[in-house]
Amino acid sequence: MRARAAVLAEVKKPLEIWELEVDAPKEGELLVRVVAAGVCYSDLHYIQGDLETPLPAIPGHEGAGVVEAVGPGVTRFRPGDPVVFVFRAFCGHCFYCLNGRPALCDFSNPIRRTGRMYDGTTRFHRNGTDVHHVLGVSCFAEYTVVPEQGLLSLPPDIALDRAALVG
Repeated sequence: MRARAAVLAEVKKPLEIWELEVDAPKEGELLVRVVAAGVCYSDLHYIQGDLETPLPAIPGHEGAGVVEAVGPGVTRFRPGDPVVFVFRAFCGHCFYCLNGRPALCDFSNPIRRTGRMYDGTTRFHRNGTDVHHVLGVSCFAEYTVVPEQGLLSLPPDIALDRAALVG
């Protein structure tokens, strides 16, 4: 599918709006239509080059949306579910998760360091070039692909523009 996204192509430069090819979700992943995204100072740190990420990349890690499609093996979500993004996905069964410290879980480190999903590839492309994920969310896009552990369900009566602010 095709979608527009605000892309960081070069540090210290404004974000650019690109039309991208978005791959279907793979094992354990979901395609989410982004409804609302907050802007965090961390996004500015990536733009200014204070925080590093592989480029080009799609920032945005505070957001909410609606599940559009689920990949194989996804069990907690269905198309149509309202969700909020979690920029530090957690596994739920490691030492840290089992001891109430999911923010220390190592599960999401590979995505955060490489800008790629767990299989080592990206779900965004432009003219044959990979476009990287930022913090496993990349919600400055119309659609994004995230791991199942990178989402939390929302009650249907919560406004997504408000939910985005707590992402």
